[in-house]
Amino acid sequence: MDSPTCIIHLPEQTPDAAIIWLHGLGADAHDLEPISAQLGLTTTRHLFPNAPRRPITINAGNEMRAWFDLTSLDFSAGENTEHIEESVIKIGRLIDTQIDQGVLPERIILAGFSQGGVIALLTGLGYDKTLGGIMALSTYLPEQIRLDARQYIPVIQCHGLDDPVIPYEIGLATSRRLAAELGERLEWRTYPMEHGVSDLEIRDLARWTQQRLGQ
Repeated sequence: MDSPTCIIHLPEQTPDAAIIWLHGLGADAHDLEPISAQLGLTTTRHLFPNAPRRPITINAGNEMRAWFDLTSLDFSAGENTEHIEESVIKIGRLIDTQIDQGVLPERIILAGFSQGGVIALLTGLGYDKTLGGIMALSTYLPEQIRLDARQYIPVIQCHGLDDPVIPYEIGLATSRRLAAELGERLEWRTYPMEHGVSDLEIRDLARWTQQRLGQ
């Protein structure tokens, strides 16, 4: 797995918080930049790492940016767990770098869309320090991976009711797994949309991040 490059947006004021944004399958580090600009966070550093390029089995072996390979879309055994573990380690190291630069763990948020959300959830819940929270957007937890959260941190999970890529029922099943671990720390939101991000969702994310980071 090659080391992902990372786009960094610095705030005008001295940064005292960070959000790490993880794009979906086939996208890149630029994909989530427009959302970050709408959150109104004045002292937050935004980081957009690129997933490595790799052949994707379900896409006829074509190479694209991906946090892990997929051999099927049954959400139970199609995910390459070795790739997932590698990606979790990479993002964990990126968190370490932010802490080394003076950002408190509780002021670091992970955000991930679709496949990036899988990595955001597994990294944040399994990290050895308590982070500020996770934004899990149109995503899921693979059924083959046992969820054993080391950290009980706030999570906002958002999903489209008409999502044709990761069906609503899959997102709902993940919300139930998360609720069993996190209780009231989980905020579950749904929207009349497909596999994407809506204006109403961005308003919810802005509210949630403002609450977490106190800006």
